[in-house]
Amino acid sequence: MKRLVLSTLASGLLLAACTPADEADTDAAPAPETTTGTTDAGHSAPAEDTGVSSAAIAEADMRRMISTLADDEFEGRAPATPGGIAASQWIADEMARIGLEPGYEGSYFQPVPLLEVTLDESTSSFDIAHNGEPLGLTANEDVVFWTKRATEEVSLDSSDLVFVGYGVVAPEYGWNDYEGVDVEGKTVVMLVNDPGYADPDSGLFNGNAMTYYGRWTYKYEEAARQGAAGVILIHQTAPASYGWNVVSGSWTGAQLDLAREPGEGTFAAVESWVTEDVARQLFDLSGLDFDTLTAAASQADFEAVPMEGLTASATLHNSTRTLDSRNVVGIVPGTTRPDEYVIYTAHWDHIGIRDVAEGEDGIYNGAVDNATGTAAILEIGEAFMANPPERSVMILAVTAEESGLLGSAYYGENPIVPFSQTVGGINIDAMLPTGRSRDIIVVGHGASELENVLESVASEQDRYIVPDPNPEAGYFYRSDHISLAKHGVPMLYADGGEDLREGGTEAGQAAGEDYRANRYHGPADEYSADWPMDGMIENVELFYEVGSRLANSDDWPNWYEGNEFRALRDEQRGE
Repeated sequence: MKRLVLSTLASGLLLAACTPADEADTDAAPAPETTTGTTDAGHSAPAEDTGVSSAAIAEADMRRMISTLADDEFEGRAPATPGGIAASQWIADEMARIGLEPGYEGSYFQPVPLLEVTLDESTSSFDIAHNGEPLGLTANEDVVFWTKRATEEVSLDSSDLVFVGYGVVAPEYGWNDYEGVDVEGKTVVMLVNDPGYADPDSGLFNGNAMTYYGRWTYKYEEAARQGAAGVILIHQTAPASYGWNVVSGSWTGAQLDLAREPGEGTFAAVESWVTEDVARQLFDLSGLDFDTLTAAASQADFEAVPMEGLTASATLHNSTRTLDSRNVVGIVPGTTRPDEYVIYTAHWDHIGIRDVAEGEDGIYNGAVDNATGTAAILEIGEAFMANPPERSVMILAVTAEESGLLGSAYYGENPIVPFSQTVGGINIDAMLPTGRSRDIIVVGHGASELENVLESVASEQDRYIVPDPNPEAGYFYRSDHISLAKHGVPMLYADGGEDLREGGTEAGQAAGEDYRANRYHGPADEYSADWPMDGMIENVELFYEVGSRLANSDDWPNWYEGNEFRALRDEQRGE
């Protein structure tokens, strides 16, 4: 889950990597028994009529599905574990019960092959030398390093360092940090975020709202495309929106990625982060001024700068193993235009089981994150089955979000439906059980024409739209919808806000802060029969109605002009 509980979860919104066990080729374990939730004194009453008709969104169903998915018997739903297998089978069984058609080659399962790479820290090293003299960087304190290459040993031998600013190639913004420089075999050094962050009033990129070019995922990919052997990303807390502790905690230990065939995917030999203190030392040693060059990097005339006298060397020893997980997909066939699709996404996985002291709870149930979203898309699927729309609707529950959006990334690389036939979609990730809110927070506000539909439906619920309060943090790029967005498909990522109808903003902020402090990515993220559900139900009704209007129209929403994904969509639509 990467979202607000939006403004209150900024410190914890990077990925939390799982370390799953081998997935056995066995039948799924039986689903845990649950009782259907009821609405009585102490529980939330049904949401009042707001002008949005979706009677099939039932609180009892939502409670049943959330409590089941968050039950201890599913062991935290880590991919490629017995609990994960059982959870995904249960989701498929629910799709069958609802009547959704199997979405992948006659099955509800789209296989997602994963690769686990574990760095042997005792025999691996990464260092930078000045004029041949190693600096003696300390792993995890000064630098974090790894490789995504599926090999047991990777090396880097005296690779020259080059500062490439933000490491961005963005034709739509007229920007190319690699222009005029050959980085083949070299190690590129770059800043996090994008040029608009440094000077929000400059008109560069999207101002202080991060674009996809500001994400570390893009930067490593682009460096590899340019032929770099190594990548060093400079960590700075403000532009990254998280501290060094997140870096050292998230990029160490076993790392999951998609398993690829030989020749698929391009990765630099070594990827890394260094602290700002180390970066300043490197600039000083090469006779460069860190502050001057970082300021220059946000100017349109920036040119890459060799870091004279500095070289990077590394030897990485890894153990690797392949794992099998799966996305779960069902289809509501359209009545008149079945080849056009509206898609709903939510990740079914969570963190699994962690080693804890005897007597402590080591199961990370992930009730909010993301049993809520998974239940929501299933309930939405059932609502559509009761009244099939003109276009088809895909219900896609993806795996391995907590390990880096891997299930949705696999779908993005292996779409079941061509993107040119995908109208748009809605992603649901971690809905807090609060009361009804007056506002709806749109993450990545100002991205696509889907927001026009959302605003229209919201007004019928007597609600208003609030932009993402922390656009510089790039939360729009941290959940599963981005895996489709970067292939051109307009995607909406929104949730109920903080301005609660009972208690106002103070109560809404307190709920988010309490979740962040006490339950987010912890064993206390459990379902309770005391959850107030009326706000969640209203939000699911909202998302259903937005999709229904898309699925019963002939509109093809696009990204707004100037968005980094607009050109892809225009090409798909032949515009």
